[in-house]
Amino acid sequence: MMMSNSPELIWKPYQRVAFRIAFIFFVLMTIPTNPGWYTQAFHFDWTSLHYRDLYDIARFQPVYLRGSGFYGYGDWLIILGIAVVGGTIWTLLDKRNTNYNKLYYWLTVVVRYRAAIGIIGFAFTKVLPVQMPYPSLGILNTNFGDLTAQKIYWLSISIVPWYQVFAGIVELTAGALLFFRKTTTLGAIILFGALGDIVYVNFAYDGGVHVYSSYFVLYAAFLLAVDMPRIYDLFIREKFTVPVDFNIRFTQPWLKTTRVVLKTGVIVLFLGVFFYLQLNNFLYDPYKQPAAKGVVQLRGYYRVSEFRLNNELIPFSPQDSLRWQEVTFENWTTLTFRQNKPTPLDLSNGGGSPMRDINRTFEIAGLGGGRRVFYYEADTVNKVLYLQDKYRASDFSASRKKGSKLKKEAPQPNFLTDAQEYAQVDARGLTGRRLKGITAERKQEKARKRMVLHYTTTDGRQVLLKGLDENRDSVSIVLNRVDRKYALKTSTLNAGKY
Repeated sequence: MMMSNSPELIWKPYQRVAFRIAFIFFVLMTIPTNPGWYTQAFHFDWTSLHYRDLYDIARFQPVYLRGSGFYGYGDWLIILGIAVVGGTIWTLLDKRNTNYNKLYYWLTVVVRYRAAIGIIGFAFTKVLPVQMPYPSLGILNTNFGDLTAQKIYWLSISIVPWYQVFAGIVELTAGALLFFRKTTTLGAIILFGALGDIVYVNFAYDGGVHVYSSYFVLYAAFLLAVDMPRIYDLFIREKFTVPVDFNIRFTQPWLKTTRVVLKTGVIVLFLGVFFYLQLNNFLYDPYKQPAAKGVVQLRGYYRVSEFRLNNELIPFSPQDSLRWQEVTFENWTTLTFRQNKPTPLDLSNGGGSPMRDINRTFEIAGLGGGRRVFYYEADTVNKVLYLQDKYRASDFSASRKKGSKLKKEAPQPNFLTDAQEYAQVDARGLTGRRLKGITAERKQEKARKRMVLHYTTTDGRQVLLKGLDENRDSVSIVLNRVDRKYALKTSTLNAGKY
């Protein structure tokens, strides 16, 4: 190996100081600091994995102070401060080393594997598109002006699922390339470009995941730093250039075997097993959509032709705050209707809880305009719908009286037993984590606004709903189905088997 191909034998003083700080910084950025991460990792049911099991291993970032300010980068500043102090002490104590070539190499190994695993977890939710689901009927019938900027951006990706797949393939390619030394630079270039765009998009649209996206941009920049002078010489100055080689060789058989086994295990787990788990999730338990099938006869968009409240007929008026103005039944267990009164605004990214359908929030996130969204459980024998508001009762109070003390409301009993709720999910999607999660979340359920409605229909063209609304008033609602045509093309890649 020619000496000129390797990093300098003697580093300049500022390079040594910078490396010491960078070493401490990136090690602290890479190590999970949340005790819950370790608890989860050791309590997975490895015989019945859910895609979120591996996703949670892959998706973490340092957390020291929640809500630490600086646009969410407060934790980074804390780590940088620790690294500067630690690097200074290291410099004062270490006067003998003239370079850190081996340590630099091993740091790049840690960084590229961390970046690879993390971005692959990010990518698979796009390759098999569940991160940004195709808009529901309720969303399709929400006025454009009642959507937040974040929601508009997410919908602009969701309506073209094959573009979402393409974006996922780009991220997946970057992650796969980072597993190998010879393709690290190319993988880092792709990662820097792809995630740099996502960072800016999240700032521009107030998307909320700019910090995690920046995490990968930072890692990519670190991996590229050593090659940037050579890239500049090759493409700008058009000079003969050789790649960096730290001259690290595994000569002992046990080291070679260990390296191959570990690398193969990581690749199989995070490319092979992860893909299978994500495919299972895409088909049978989509991340942001309810998994339970809705009543087939009821699915569709309806106009409200008659509305009675406590036996009093309320004629249509766009200004009326009580009358339902339109109704949608999704393919899954969701009913929505619109009223002329404000609703809370959920500013999350629409993920909610992946374990219970009622806690999946993509249908309410970023939507205003008076659209109400209810999760329902159906008794198809007696034709009864048991409905619960996707917003918890406390959400309404919090939106009206921010900062005030909320009246504690007792949880209400569930309509279904644990076993009945399990039965709503396709057996192929009912993993160990899903079973545990449903039970755990049911125990912690907070009070919600509820309705019980009997439904009558012959062919779904007209539906009669009668029962008690959220205020315990009697309602009678006649719905007429409208076969509304949308300018958007029907998606050819929809998650879930409904």
